[in-house]
Amino acid sequence: MKIFPLIFSLSLLSVSLAAQAEIVPPDELIKATVSEVLEVINKEKLAKETDNKKLLEFIDAKVLPHFNFEHMTKLAVARSWRTATPEQKAALIVEFRTMLVRTYSKAFTLYKDIKVDIKPLTVPANADEVTVKTVMLRKGAPPVPVDYEMEKMPTGWKAFDVTVEGISLVATHRGSFAEKVQQSGIDGLIKSLVDLNTTAENDAVKKADAK
Repeated sequence: MKIFPLIFSLSLLSVSLAAQAEIVPPDELIKATVSEVLEVINKEKLAKETDNKKLLEFIDAKVLPHFNFEHMTKLAVARSWRTATPEQKAALIVEFRTMLVRTYSKAFTLYKDIKVDIKPLTVPANADEVTVKTVMLRKGAPPVPVDYEMEKMPTGWKAFDVTVEGISLVATHRGSFAEKVQQSGIDGLIKSLVDLNTTAENDAVKKADAK
């Protein structure tokens, strides 16, 4: 999966509106946040601080609250989720979330001159799941369709999957997760995610020290 459109598509949900008394419709939520997200990610100073604590905190506070990571992890782990203990499930959610935080921070430097076309959506009465369709537009590059699978929760609409050019984020991880579980069990999958996150963190520290 192309990392650039994926990371940008996820970041469109970055401005927190959950505190509003009225639940914002899913397409309006995305539309309302696009301009603010673009303003933030196009600030040259922020874009250069890809391994900076400030950037990681921004992602953690503004992007991730709009995702249901328990649902995402459950879908990615698939059948093995049913046999995981509560402790294993909690660990998987934490590590999966941490992995995406690091991925977002690395991709921030790529955001330049982007426009997003959010397709209008009619939400059926009493619907609790919808697909919000958008198209990413960049000068000199073909348009990239990005679909958000969203579910209605007590705090508002949250994403549980993102599909970029027909490729699902959840499905992409499901294959590698299943392979790791088959090889070394659920604990092996958790360890692989911990190792991946630890390596990414150490690399970020080395890069910061080298400056």
